[in-house]
Amino acid sequence: MHASRTFEDLVQLVKILRVECPWDRKQTHESIKDNLVEEVYEALEALENDDFEEFKKELGDLLLHVVFHSVMASESTRFTIEDVIETLMEKLIRRHPHVFGDKVIHSEEEVSENWEMIKKKEGKKSTLDGLPKPMPALIRAQRMQEKAANVGFDWPEWEQAWEKVEEETQEFKETLASGSAKDRAEEFGDLLFSMVNMGRFFDLHAEDSLRLTNTKFERRFRYIEQQAEKENRPLNDLSLEEMDRHWEAAKKAL
Repeated sequence: MHASRTFEDLVQLVKILRVECPWDRKQTHESIKDNLVEEVYEALEALENDDFEEFKKELGDLLLHVVFHSVMASESTRFTIEDVIETLMEKLIRRHPHVFGDKVIHSEEEVSENWEMIKKKEGKKSTLDGLPKPMPALIRAQRMQEKAANVGFDWPEWEQAWEKVEEETQEFKETLASGSAKDRAEEFGDLLFSMVNMGRFFDLHAEDSLRLTNTKFERRFRYIEQQAEKENRPLNDLSLEEMDRHWEAAKKAL
């Protein structure tokens, strides 16, 4: 078999692997579910690095998981890849009546509002349905706030959101002095939630922003480690003042 550019050939390739490769034949939905999550993050990393050659490869890995799970499902007559495609297309057509029907919509905000109304008609019990609890908490917080905002539950201006941040900051500070561990955790969560909401008013995504800061911290901390290595000293042999000096140097150099 040779590589091609057709979706049908990819599906056939996966079917062959399921028969002829001992490793592929052994896999189940459960055994590779974590790999699916891993591939999503690898695709995100490539995108953030502006590495579109790598991004192309990672999207291929994601596509492989979609096909692989679908082929396994077809083996137990649960559904096929064609069922997956048809279900997706039906949903997209149904949720875009302004494109495929006679609904008139004039703005992105109206699209979001109408999307939520359609989902409720499809049997969703809550506007917040469809947000799995295992999602990263910052992403889930942002999506919950966006969904609530789509139906009008939102501050009118960012200044009110900022007042909420200040209020939650003070409450968290008070629990540090006299609160229980549970109180501190709850108030810390409230503060984080309010910060996510504040950023949303300026189209800031909490997960993306924190990921940028994580990358920046890692880059600067590795610089400290490199300087300690150049001095032939264990890292924990450096004083806090020395580490801070290297940190400031990293801020200028990196």
